[in-house]
Amino acid sequence: MAGRPTAHAWRRGCAAAGVYVGAAAHKRPGGPALVLAGAAEASPGVLTVDHAANTKFGRAMTTTTTGADIETSPPRFARAGVGAVAAVSSIALLVFLDRYGYFGDELYFLSAGRRLSFGYADQGPALPLIAHVLDSVAPGSLFVLRLPAVLATAAAIVISAQIAREFGGGRGAQLLAAGGYATSPFLLVQGGQLATNSFDIPLWVLITWLLVRWARTRDDRLLLWAAVATAFALQIKWLVPILWICVGLSVLLVGPRELLRRRFLWVGAAGAALTTIPMLVWQAGNGWPQLAMGSVIAAENDTVGGRPAFVPLALFIAGLLGGVLLLCGVWALLRWEPLRPFRFVGVTVVLTFVVFMVLGGRAYYVAGVYAVAMAAGAVWLTRDGPRRRRKIVAVPLIAASAALAGWSLPWQPERDIPPVSADDGMATLTYGRFGWPELAEETAAAYRDLTDEEREWAVVIAESYWQASALDNYPDGDLPAVYSPGRGWGYFGAPPDDATTVLYVDRYPDTARELCAHVDPVGRADARLGIPGVSRDVTIWKCVDPRQPWSTIWPSLRRL
Repeated sequence: MAGRPTAHAWRRGCAAAGVYVGAAAHKRPGGPALVLAGAAEASPGVLTVDHAANTKFGRAMTTTTTGADIETSPPRFARAGVGAVAAVSSIALLVFLDRYGYFGDELYFLSAGRRLSFGYADQGPALPLIAHVLDSVAPGSLFVLRLPAVLATAAAIVISAQIAREFGGGRGAQLLAAGGYATSPFLLVQGGQLATNSFDIPLWVLITWLLVRWARTRDDRLLLWAAVATAFALQIKWLVPILWICVGLSVLLVGPRELLRRRFLWVGAAGAALTTIPMLVWQAGNGWPQLAMGSVIAAENDTVGGRPAFVPLALFIAGLLGGVLLLCGVWALLRWEPLRPFRFVGVTVVLTFVVFMVLGGRAYYVAGVYAVAMAAGAVWLTRDGPRRRRKIVAVPLIAASAALAGWSLPWQPERDIPPVSADDGMATLTYGRFGWPELAEETAAAYRDLTDEEREWAVVIAESYWQASALDNYPDGDLPAVYSPGRGWGYFGAPPDDATTVLYVDRYPDTARELCAHVDPVGRADARLGIPGVSRDVTIWKCVDPRQPWSTIWPSLRRL
């Protein structure tokens, strides 16, 4: 009949949309029913999701279709291939896991872990607690300290492939999505150190997978699991609410609006919010320093290009393959008909970029939505165009991406690494692992040169919170108590008022002269691979006779 597609046409439409045509006996009970629209209403391949009948947990019941029945189960998971990608990436990280030294933030987490609290000025309590537990199990072991980051990265690689599977991607798409994540230099390198990104980004990947799976199955229990992941993410950083705000705006714009009517969504949101109460109490009692971090980060971003450089930097850290998949994925989510039920995900990715760029956030803040966009791009690329042409483009791109990711690992001998220039804003990613033992050694030498009376009332104040963390963790000799007005260290407490001699670690004497009546240089740290002004070209100043009690002056010294 005119206007009604043949069975062959229906099957072609199903194949284009990434679903399977089979007998009614093969349908999965409890899964969502997918009904193909007639030719007069939509073009072949367009899917209409019928979620009218719900069970207790909101899972749609299957219905029959006119003509062939549709199997809604996603393709088989490429367990062996994806597992191999995750395993190779993990091995690459493990080989270099204890290379060089502690990164500055790792030292900070160790110091914060010795001062456990429900809140910190610049982050949640999770990372200090993790660092404290791991260092208690294996004191001084870089390998053990960084091992959870490797596991989190491997999990994110696997989940990336699972997202591609939810989009209807077969083995090729799943492997491509996993490869895109695994060959991103930033995402891979973050898996080799204890950092907030090492856990925050995989948690975002998990949340986006649960949302995509919910969009396909309407199983509201997935929203509760997303809330659990959100609660954990909130204990690391306060960025995940931005993701959920963008999700909410997206479903209002393009649907499915029923997400906002799901009871389990709001139950989960309330539960996640309750977990933040101890942090909020701490923040309120300390003047909400976390809120002030936004302007601090925006100012720091100016050293690497600021807002105009946000999108280029975000694409750069995605890597070669990852950047291509990211761009293709955003287009596919917004414009490709087979992914129409997931359009809200594409809008979420775009909104996340816009929000963080406007707020002056760091480019890697959007890395949590890379996996879902890469997965969509992988599905589109493995479906569109002649297979031979896809291979010609994909093979060299994958090879180049893998080579770039390998190059970004810490494989170079320390002696072959050149010193960093003072104006390199990206230098901390590499050089933040060097110079700390030398800084501690020079400070300890300056302390030993003090008289017995001076040592009795001496403390150390470091200008940078990284410097303070290094001195706290590399006590070469019997160093006195360490303090710093920098970032979270400023909230660890002020020096005692009876501290009359201070070893002030700073590049310049200006601050020391404001604080004390007599200031003299007594030491110098100048590590070859140190960061200028932090662990290279740094002076230790002896600061005697404070002008004001430390308890009085300290609040005005604190800065983020």
